Amino acid sequence: MSEPILTLTPAAVSRVRHLLATRGEGARGLRVAVKPTGCSGFSYRLDFARAIGPEDRVVECEGVTVVVDPEAVPLVAGTEVDWVEDRLGAQFVFKNPNEKARCGCGESFKV
Repeated sequence: MSEPILTLTPAAVSRVRHLLATRGEGARGLRVAVKPTGCSGFSYRLDFARAIGPEDRVVECEGVTVVVDPEAVPLVAGTEVDWVEDRLGAQFVFKNPNEKARCGCGESFKV
């Protein structure tokens, strides 16, 4: 059995479940994509998965459906997604073993 494309920590699973529960109809899961942008090359994009296309890769994490855009698969393979809260705010954090560099502002990464 091969490794999943990405995984969610328990904190991320909890947060995604909450977001999906409050989203209402139409959200089938969490969509993970990357977009060319920023000074380092790519940025992560999260959205609700309203549909699952034939080329999408689907990962189940503790009952949460994660849909990975096909173009993102080689860039996020092996990534762990965490939900981190601190005194200044909260955000999803990507621990991507493929990252070679990250811009100073943290908005983009290079593989």
